[in-house]
Amino acid sequence: MQVYNLSAGSKTVLSVIALLSLMAFLAVEYGKEDVKLKWYDQKIEASKLATEAAAYLKEFRMRKGVFVDIINDPNETALIGQDLTTITTDRGFIEAKLTATNPNFAAVIVDMLKEAGLEKNDVVAIAFTGSLPGLNIAVQSAVQTLQLKPIIITSVGASNWGANDPDFTWLDMESLLFKAGIFKNKSVAASIGGGLDRGRGLSPEGRQLITDAIHRNKIEFINEEHLENSIQKRIDIYNGNRQKKKIKAFINVGGGISSIGSVENGKYIPTGLSTILPMKNYPVRGVMIQMAENNVPIIHLLNINKLALKYGLPINPIPLPRAGEGEIFIQKRYSVLLTLGVTIFLVLSIGFVFFMERKRHQLGTEQIVIQRNESVPEL
Repeated sequence: MQVYNLSAGSKTVLSVIALLSLMAFLAVEYGKEDVKLKWYDQKIEASKLATEAAAYLKEFRMRKGVFVDIINDPNETALIGQDLTTITTDRGFIEAKLTATNPNFAAVIVDMLKEAGLEKNDVVAIAFTGSLPGLNIAVQSAVQTLQLKPIIITSVGASNWGANDPDFTWLDMESLLFKAGIFKNKSVAASIGGGLDRGRGLSPEGRQLITDAIHRNKIEFINEEHLENSIQKRIDIYNGNRQKKKIKAFINVGGGISSIGSVENGKYIPTGLSTILPMKNYPVRGVMIQMAENNVPIIHLLNINKLALKYGLPINPIPLPRAGEGEIFIQKRYSVLLTLGVTIFLVLSIGFVFFMERKRHQLGTEQIVIQRNESVPEL
């Protein structure tokens, strides 16, 4: 029979198998499904809350007639400050500040908090600075969505392009959102921030402007003479406000010296969620290090662009993504059923080829036997 002349090793059969394999690969690759990731609903809710908070602050600023620099703030968020002001404490990078205005960072924080095992009514200690107001909003939104109990302490000073308007510091933003009922929590204490957590590097005028901001927002002023005392004061405040509950996580936003302890420490503390910190000889044991030593999970939010890449968020996005956009919510994944079906099809196809090959060999053997029998002379 002619059909059996196509052997398993023939170019025609191999080409057909190769074509079927290619078609199977394309079917699986283009048959990927949108899969909602863990805690999808909470992530969406937190991102929407962050969007609402940022929009409220922008509307307030617009009513006050504040100029928005569309070159440095192309999405017109009103969350990007100026380069240098009297309360600018450190060097900052505008790309990171723009990246941090993405409301979907709230979903990233939700993911970290849930990975750390936090549940409703758990206590979380938080350290804010004025450097990343967009990320502060994201943290507040995530914590509120998960119905956690935050204890917040703020270092008011800000790096370049942060909340460095002396008349509209992070404390002012926070209080505005609290009074509007958007956020249910705000800072319980604040320091000047910057060098030694007391504004070293600022002018006397700058330090006074921050002090005025703390007083007008009517919260406790941390102004210890030595950095070690400032660190201990913060720990005392966290412990005094936890109402005998255990602190289940510590979130640090920015490079506040009281949280990190020293510039050198920043090299050893990884960005993102850490259940333990590397064993190092830290020059000064900041709040974050002491929390980690007490087995408190750490969420360190400093290298913003690296964090964005890790969680599938864009760097310096234009336009600003809407709530729910990004791989932190939905990812393309292979369809298990489609992959299984294609695999079975390929196995059956290859099995059919080998079956036909065996039939060919069997037929060939039978023909040889017949030919031999026919060639034997009769006696």
